[in-house]
Amino acid sequence: MSERSTSNNENSVNELPAWNPPQIDISSVKTGDMPGDKIQINQSHIDKANTVFPHLLQELESMSGQRLVVSVYGGSGVGKSELGSVLGHYCNEQGYPAYILSGDNYPHRVPQFNDNERMTVFRNAGLNALARISEFSNDRMEKLQQLWPEMEDFNPTAIVDEESTWMNVYFDAGKTGLMSYLGSENETDFSMVNHIINSFKSGEDTINLKRMGRTSDDIRFEAVDFSGVQVLIIEWTHGNNPLLEGVDFPIFLFSTPAETLAHRLARGRDKNTDSPFIRLVLEIEQEKLISQARTAKLIVAKDGNLISVAELHNRLE
Repeated sequence: MSERSTSNNENSVNELPAWNPPQIDISSVKTGDMPGDKIQINQSHIDKANTVFPHLLQELESMSGQRLVVSVYGGSGVGKSELGSVLGHYCNEQGYPAYILSGDNYPHRVPQFNDNERMTVFRNAGLNALARISEFSNDRMEKLQQLWPEMEDFNPTAIVDEESTWMNVYFDAGKTGLMSYLGSENETDFSMVNHIINSFKSGEDTINLKRMGRTSDDIRFEAVDFSGVQVLIIEWTHGNNPLLEGVDFPIFLFSTPAETLAHRLARGRDKNTDSPFIRLVLEIEQEKLISQARTAKLIVAKDGNLISVAELHNRLE
C-alpha cells in the first residue's frame, strides 16, 4: 500500500508502532451487544483489521491510560459489526480492554416500525407537495396509491408519460422529507448514546445500556460493568454523525451503493432488501456518509486499502 493512501489523518502515517497480527480463533472473538445479530467474521474482516489496528494502537499508546471512544461506521451491511469485533479482540490482546456497542440498539422504534415511519415521512411529504400543484387529480392519486403495495412510489420512473412531471414533484418532495428524517434525532436517540459516551469518558464503572430486539416487547436496559474497560468501540451507521458527541477515532468503511446493496442481499437480515424503498434509503444514507468522510480518521475501502477523501470521490465517479 502506498504511503499516500495510508490514512485520512496525515499524522497517523508516521512511526506506526511495531505490531504483528496474532493468530485469531474466530470462535473466541467477543461481538457486539445487538440481540439476535449474526456476526460472521471472515478473512476479509481480519485483513482489514490488520490494516487498521496499527493506527488504532498508535492512538491508544498516545492516550496515557485515558479511555478512548472508537466508531466503526459505514453503510448497512458493510461489515461494521465484524470489523469492530476483530478490533476489540486485538485491543484486548494488547492489554486495552474493550467493549463493543451496537448503535442499532438506539433508534426510537424497532426496525419494522421505523421502516413504517420512514415510508410515512416520505409519503406525507410527497402527498403534501402534490396536493399543492395544479397537476393533481383524483385519477393520479389513484395511480399513485396503486404503486404503494410494491413500494414502487419510491421509484421516480414508475410512471413515465408525457404528463409525468407530477410524479417527479411527489418523489422529490418525498426524498427531501426522508433525508430530514434519516440519521436525525427524530429517528435515533442520539442523546442517550451521547450520555453513554460521556459516562464512559467520565470513568463510570457501571453504565446502563439498551437492548433492542425486533419487536416492541423485546426492549430493555441492562447494567453493564465497565470497570477496567479502556476502549469503547461503537459499530454503527451513524458513528460519525454530527449529532454524535465524544468519538475520538471514527473509522469509515466505505462502499459504493451497489456494494452496500450486495452486502445486504448476502446477509439477508431484513425484509424487502432489494425494494425501491430500501434502494432510496441506501442512496440517502450514502450521501450523508460521504458528506461526513472528511472528519474520519481512517477510510477503509472494500478492497481493504486505506484511502483519502479524494480517492473516495474518484471511486464514486
